[in-house]
Amino acid sequence: MNHANIPHLEKPVSRLVMGVDNQTELEPAGVVFDDFVARGGNCFDTAFVYGAGVCETVFGRWLTARGLRESVVIIGKGGHTPYCNPDDISKQLLTSLERLQTDYVDIYMMHRDNLELPVSAFVDVLNVHARAGRIKTFGGSNWSVERVQEANDYAKSKGLQGFSVVSNNFSLARMVDPPWAGCISASDADSRAWLTQNQITLLPWSSQARGFFVRGNPDFLEDEELVRCWYSSDNFQRLERAKELAHENDCDPIQIALAYVLWQPFPTIPLIGPRNITETASSFKALELELTPLEVKWLNLELETR
Repeated sequence: MNHANIPHLEKPVSRLVMGVDNQTELEPAGVVFDDFVARGGNCFDTAFVYGAGVCETVFGRWLTARGLRESVVIIGKGGHTPYCNPDDISKQLLTSLERLQTDYVDIYMMHRDNLELPVSAFVDVLNVHARAGRIKTFGGSNWSVERVQEANDYAKSKGLQGFSVVSNNFSLARMVDPPWAGCISASDADSRAWLTQNQITLLPWSSQARGFFVRGNPDFLEDEELVRCWYSSDNFQRLERAKELAHENDCDPIQIALAYVLWQPFPTIPLIGPRNITETASSFKALELELTPLEVKWLNLELETR
C-alpha cells in the first residue's frame, strides 16, 4: 500500500479509502474492515447521514473493539442539505463523534455546499473545531473549485486554516447525471487544471463509476441508475480503451479505470465501496499498475493514439 500526506495531518493516508456507507451490520462489516487493514489500508470514509447514523455507529463499535483509533484515519462528513450551515455542522459533528466513540476525526468535510452563505461562515466554524482538537484538517465535498479557492483566499487573509482536501466525483467515466441531488464532478478540464495548479488532494467518490467498467454495456438496461448516470457514447469509448489497456496489462478494465484516478498530475486518494473482500482485492490490484501521462490522456479521449 502506498501512502500520501495531507497538510495538518500527521498520519500518512493509504492511497485507497474504505467507504462505510453500505455497512450496517457489525459482523459482515468487521470482515471487510479487517481485510482492508490487513492489506495496508488505514483510511475510512464516514458521514452523519449514512444509514441514518447506523453506519457511523457500526464503524465506531468495530474501531473500539479493535483498538485501532490511533492507527486509522477517519474521514467525517456533515452539513448535508438542508442542514448545511455552521450551527447544524457543529451539532452533527458532536453527534458523529459520539457514534464513532472518539473525540476527533482526522479529516472533516461538509457534505454539501450552501451557496446562500458566504464561505467565511464555513471557514470560521471549521477553524473553531480545529482549534478545539475535534478535527485535524478539513475541506468540502461537492464544492466547486471556485468556492474552494474563495474559501482559501479568505482563510489566508485572516490567518486561518484553509481547505486541504476536496471530495467531488472523479472517475474515468464522465458523470452524465448525478446519482444524488447536489453532487458535482471534478472531471472537467477546468477543475483538473485547478487541482493540478494548486496540488490540493482530491478524495474522489464513485471513483470507479459505480460499476460502469464491470457492468456497462449498451444492451444492459436493468440498472436504471447506471444507465442514467454513466451511459453515453463517450463513456463507452472510454470503456473500450480501458478494455484494450487491461488486456495488455493482464488485468480488468475496472482496475485500469481506478489506476486512471490514481495517476493524475494532482494528488488523489480514491474512495472505494466494496461490499466484500473479493471486491476489495480487485481494487487493490490497481495499486500495482503504472500509467504514463500519455495513457492517462488517451484513456480520457484526449489523444487519438498513445
